[in-house]
Parts: sequence; structure tokens; C-alpha cells
Amino acid sequence: MKRFLLLSDGSIFQGSALGASTNSSGEVVFNTGMTGYQEILTDPSYAGQIVMLTYPLVGNYGINDDDFESGRIQVSGFIVKEACDEPSNWRSAKSIDQLLKERNIAGIQGLDTRMITKHIRSAGVTMGVICDSPEAGKAILSSAKKYDDSDFVAQVTTSEPYKWGASGREDISDEDPASRPRLVVLDCGLKYNILRRFWSAGCRPIVVPCDATFDDIMSHKPDGILLSPGPGDPQRLQPVIETVKQLIGARPMFGICLGNQLLCHAVGGETYKLKFGHRGSNHAVRDLETGKVTITSQNHGYAVDPNSLEGTRAIVTQLNVNDDTVEGIRIKDADAWSIQYHPEAAPGPWDSRPYFHQFTEKMKVGH
Repeated sequence: MKRFLLLSDGSIFQGSALGASTNSSGEVVFNTGMTGYQEILTDPSYAGQIVMLTYPLVGNYGINDDDFESGRIQVSGFIVKEACDEPSNWRSAKSIDQLLKERNIAGIQGLDTRMITKHIRSAGVTMGVICDSPEAGKAILSSAKKYDDSDFVAQVTTSEPYKWGASGREDISDEDPASRPRLVVLDCGLKYNILRRFWSAGCRPIVVPCDATFDDIMSHKPDGILLSPGPGDPQRLQPVIETVKQLIGARPMFGICLGNQLLCHAVGGETYKLKFGHRGSNHAVRDLETGKVTITSQNHGYAVDPNSLEGTRAIVTQLNVNDDTVEGIRIKDADAWSIQYHPEAAPGPWDSRPYFHQFTEKMKVGH
């Protein structure tokens, strides 16, 4: 069955059906990772986006019951060159096509994804639609809400607080292990593997919605506070930014990805949209204080403006080796710091995994 990808710049690409027989619009972005498609599909930071993978064969190890990063598929659509129909892995429960059909997510395959990636790199990210006919796609694009005009964080945050333990999500009333410091996570689009890694590092994650107030957060008696990753433009999150302002200095604070941008805004800095973003598991980052270079997994379309931090409490600590964008900051007079990339990468590089233990050790000091 034929299916089409239309971009808002007028480009039309013909492929074949993958997943559900539905039309879907979103911001078209690309990811250069060779593995991790299940984590990508379920990563809340991809809410509102049609994700295209540059690696040509996708789905050869199938879909399993363990590697979900949230409770649902988050992408608006999925684009691959070739989807494997007969995956082979001892954990595999189904194929990508089966998963997308079950969750009513549109996909398309048979496209030259690397050619389209080069197009996006030159023109910048754009709105697009996966559809059954160009005529239907044009009508959908003409009325589709632009990605930057939507608050996706409100759509992906938890509706109520919960805790995380050895077996996963637990009720907020469950008893805490006395020996574990308490980490309150402000959920703006949280990935489960962040919680898994912090639990393994020895702390007790407590997840709260993105609209939690300072008093809500402090009522959980945190030993540390985490600002989570998430989708969309951080400048739309003014209430969250105001809460972060109040939290700086109250407890040790760590931000990941969107959390880095929120911390930047909380001290008076600004962010801007990248031309085509950083999405993949192969981004080199240089630590300005140690000189060390690490390979990181990334997924973001916005970046901190380093010029906007002049005269603020923030110090830039890390830079992207490829384009010198800001990859980390710390606050001069508070125990608050953040990184733009994903230390919980799974699959992906483990270079930045020690951050979980380092921050847990900070929390233990005040526990």
C-alpha cells in the first residue's frame, strides 16, 4: 500500500505503509542512532514529532516488554528506510509494524532517509505529514498547529505523584527504605531509565507533575531535586521556570536536557531553536573544567544561548565538540548544575553514567 510523506516546504516523498492506516502530522526530525528505536518511540521528548531514523535497517531485534521509556508511544509518526518483518531476539515479542498498528501510530518505509536527512540539515526542521494521498496531506498541513505553538510538557507529564522502586512504579504511599536519600523529580517528560539508574545508584526517586509548586516539592522532604528532560520550547514553561527559581539553593539540584534549559532560564538566560537539533547516540562533548571529552546520547531541538548567561549566576561548563553549543552549566552560589545530554542512554554510550552516582553522593551528605 502506498503512503506519502509531505513536508511543509512542498517536498513529497512516496513510500509504502508501515503501522496504522491513519494520517498524522508533526515536526519532522531525524535521529542518527544505530539502535534504540523502541526507546525513541516511547521517549516523551519526541511528543509532537515525526521521527526519521538514518540507519537503513530498523527493527531486526524486535520490540520487547522491558525497554519502554514511558507508558505509551510518544512520536506522532515514524519514518524508516526498511522495517524488519521477522525480528530475531530472545526478548522480542512483536515487530515494529505490529506495535505501531496496536498503538494506532502512522509510519512509512521505503524512503531514502539519508537523502531526506540532508534536505532537513540544509533547510531546517519542518512540519510534515504521513498520509495516504498528497491531496489529503496538503489539507492536513494547511490546518495543522505548528510544533512550537504547543505545550507538549503538559501532555506528557504524570497526572499524579508516584515513587520508583526495584520493581518500577509504586504508589506514593509506599514506605521508603530508610537508608535511601529522597530525590524529587519534576516530570516534564521523564524517561523511565533515569529512574532506574537513580534507583541503582542508591536513592529513592519520587516523581511529581510539572505543575508542582515549591511547597508541593518540599513536602516530600527531598535530599535532592531533578529537573527532567522533556519536549518543546522551554520558553513556554514560565510557571515551571518560576518554580525552579524558588528551588535553586533549597536542595542540591541536577538538570538533564530540558532541565538544563529550565535552569538557564531560571537565572535569567535565554534559549534558541537549533536548525535541525541534536538527536543520536554519537555526540562528542568537551568538559571545559577537566578537558575530558565524552561521547553522549542526545535528543533536543533547543539550546542555551551562552551570550545570555553573561552577568548571570551561571557558568558554562561543557560544550559540544561539533558546533560549540552549550552542553552544561552550573550555578556559582548554589549546588545546582545541569547537562544538555542524556546520561541514562540505553542503548547508547555509558561515558556519562557516573553522574547518577555523583549526584546521589551529594544527596547523601544532607540525608
